[in-house]
Amino acid sequence: MKIHSKTPANAGQKDFSLKMAQPVVEMDGDEMTRIIWEFIKEKLILSNVDVELKYYDLGLPYRDQTDDQVTIDSALATKKYHVAVKCATITPDEARVEEFSLKKMWKSPNGTIRNILGGTVFREPIICKNIPRLVPGWTQPITIGRHAFGDQYRATDFVVDKPGKFKIIFSPADGSTNKEWEVYDFPAGGCGMGMYNTDESITGFAHSCFQYAIGKKWPLYMSTKNTILKAYDGRFKDIFQDIFEKNYKPEFDKLKIWYEHRLIDDMVAQVLKSSGAFVWACKNYDGDVQSDILAQGFGSLGLMTSVLVCPDGKTIEAEAAHGTVTRHYREHQKGRPTSTNPIASIFAWTRGLEHRGKLDGNPDLIKFSQTLEKVCVDTVESGIMTKDLAGCIHASDFDFDLKDSEKRRSTLTHPS
Repeated sequence: MKIHSKTPANAGQKDFSLKMAQPVVEMDGDEMTRIIWEFIKEKLILSNVDVELKYYDLGLPYRDQTDDQVTIDSALATKKYHVAVKCATITPDEARVEEFSLKKMWKSPNGTIRNILGGTVFREPIICKNIPRLVPGWTQPITIGRHAFGDQYRATDFVVDKPGKFKIIFSPADGSTNKEWEVYDFPAGGCGMGMYNTDESITGFAHSCFQYAIGKKWPLYMSTKNTILKAYDGRFKDIFQDIFEKNYKPEFDKLKIWYEHRLIDDMVAQVLKSSGAFVWACKNYDGDVQSDILAQGFGSLGLMTSVLVCPDGKTIEAEAAHGTVTRHYREHQKGRPTSTNPIASIFAWTRGLEHRGKLDGNPDLIKFSQTLEKVCVDTVESGIMTKDLAGCIHASDFDFDLKDSEKRRSTLTHPS
């Protein structure tokens, strides 16, 4: 199994090489993002930071080879070391199963990791002043907190091929009487699904969101469709309200911020009319969809941070919020130049390293991470950007990194 440690080949040879006391879990990925990921690691990270990487190859061929055990192992390693950085990965569909000759249609690695770690995925746009926004009224960032457990992502779904009754049965562990609900009496074929969540997970989600809002000093909104799913979504609403009243209301009042539950349809409309500067707590599926809308509204999926914050407040997994950029990978395979935005992948590294610095009390590592992020934004604002941002080809992937390389290396190694 491809699990090993990596340290920079030039470690100890350069005065500016930052030393790290604890390792970071690295989860490799697929296609174009895998190529960019390796380039970022070698040119920007390992050339400046002396870090031990616990490496896990989450590329689809190796996931298939290990029956997806490598994904589980990477999540368990993240629990142990508390910090992981992840490259974008393929979630296979029927076409991918055929393309890679897979043993089966493996589940989303992100879903597997999140179900093991729990917690909340916080996604926030990277603001560049010169990048026009599809929603011009969004003058300040909006953070989405996506519940990273259960619902559709751990559901049991099936196809019905004949008439019959679909029932749900709950069998109490204490041996008391079963509870049974009839969902639907099928007159012919159709489909069905059963899904769930837990009080423990919803509680952890709530605490993460309230703490994050306090840290940002922004109001928090929680959205559900409790008018339709009175018991299921109502549970989310009730737990959030109870935790807010018992634990966070005084601090919110002190900061002059607020918590409010809203219906998801009303919230979507309100978000489009807002100027930003708030945290939006979403259920798993809502957060999946709305975070992509948010990213595009701010300019690009390539300008979006994504960090999974676990209930312990100590363990995180940082990743790029976009996919593997298959179309560009096909061009790359043909030897043609591409213009793929590397910024979200760079920020996956910086958010992970910054958190490692906070856990280890390493201010130099924190400073390096923040400086590298500033360099990325400054580079775009100086006019050097990829096609998705510029609307026309200004630079290839590697040109983006190498433009003004001496100037930026000086900034990284001798930050003011």
